[in-house]
This record gives sequence, C-alpha cells and structure tokens, in this order.
Amino acid sequence: MTKRILVTNDDGVLAPGLLALAIEMRNLGEVTILAPDRNWSGGGHVKTLDRALRVREFRLEDGSQAFASDGAPSDCVSLALLGYFKEKFDLVVSGINVGANLGHDVTYSGTVTAAMEAVIAGVPGVALSLEIPEGTIQPVDYTASAYAARIAVENVLAHGLPEETLLNVNIPFLKKEELKGFRVTRQGLRVYHSRLDERIDPRNRPYYWIGGDAPTGVPESGTDVGALSEGYISVSPLQLDLTAYRALSDVSTWEWK
Repeated sequence: MTKRILVTNDDGVLAPGLLALAIEMRNLGEVTILAPDRNWSGGGHVKTLDRALRVREFRLEDGSQAFASDGAPSDCVSLALLGYFKEKFDLVVSGINVGANLGHDVTYSGTVTAAMEAVIAGVPGVALSLEIPEGTIQPVDYTASAYAARIAVENVLAHGLPEETLLNVNIPFLKKEELKGFRVTRQGLRVYHSRLDERIDPRNRPYYWIGGDAPTGVPESGTDVGALSEGYISVSPLQLDLTAYRALSDVSTWEWK
C-alpha cells in the first residue's frame, strides 16, 4: 500500500530545502506539502488558539502543488492531521532545515516541534536539519541531506517508532561522498552566546534585540554535536516525556504540606 507522507518545515513553503525533501520523499510515497507561509525559525512548539488560521495554495519551483498556512509549523501539522486533508497520513517529515538542531535547540526549533506535533497526534515524525557553517553563501546543495532523509524515512517505514518518539536527524555540511555514515546519538550540549541589545527608537522609547554570536557545542563522543564534528549524520531518537526520573525520588522527599 502506498504510504502517505506529509512534508512541512519552518523555513517557509518556498524554501529550497523543503522542495529537495519533497522530491526525495516522492520516491517513498505520496507526498502532500503543508508548511508555513513565512519563516518560523526559532518559533518553537506553538498551537494557535486565539485567531483563525488560513491556508493558501502555492506552486513550487518544479511546478508541484503545495499548501501554506499563516500559522506555525506545528499548526500546519495540526491542520493536516485534524482534517484539512481528508486522507490519513502515515508519516510526517519536517525539513530540510537551514542550520543544525542540536542539544537544547530542539525546544526552540520549529522543524523539530513540527515532528513533535505529529507524534502527539499518533503519527511518526522525522525532523531533518542541515548544518550550515557561518558565512555560507547560498544556494546550498541539499544532495547529501536528501540522501540522509531517504535512509532515515525508509528505516522508519520499515521498523516503525516507539510511541511518543520522533527522530531528530542532523546532517553535516559535507558532500555525499564525504559523509562517514550514520550514528545513533543522544542529545549533546549546545552552548549559546546570546546577548541583549537595547536601543532607542525615534520616539525615544527603548526596544530590544536578542542577538549574539552563533551557538557552538561540546563535541562529546556519542552525542549529536560530536557526530557532526566527526563527519557523521546524527540520528537522535527523542521522547516527548520530559519527566526527570532521576529527580523524582529526591523531589518527593521535600516538604509538600
């Protein structure tokens, strides 16, 4: 039976990474695209409840049909799975994101949280992100990351995923023939270099930019950061259960009267 695959992203419906992903996924099943109508990078896990959501039809560069919503990536997944399309989906694939999503990035990432929304709805989710070095000039070659996407999705379709689990796949910025292979990894440590810039507008009112240098990471062996630093594709199974089980016994001994 033909698999139905929903493709989304957080860079916007016209992003070249989404088209590269959709083209590759067409080798594995029937592809439907519903993505944000603008860039939602860093938007995190959003559910829009205070306004109506609207959907428009687009044509991608290859002439294929796509749909775009004015909501977040997770809104797009909700729309698709709750009935905007009458058919059921077997899998949600999100990406290919411009920039890696490592360590704590996963809570900020619209790419990853779109896959999380799928898992919440009981549909397997895969998030795919391509590491982009600082100062990289577009256009980006998505050949290697599309290859990684195909291998990851083929495995999910063949083996399935445990409940409440998604795959977060990160691809190093290398040519396909330079990739060393795949590594199954845990989340690593992302190091942020954020700062707050305070400025004054023409009416003498303060406003703020959260900026700073690009995040780095600790390339520890066995982690997503470490795998990328060594030229491997990182595949991290992530669970939605955020309970800190090691802390349960300690916290339970506190005074809770």
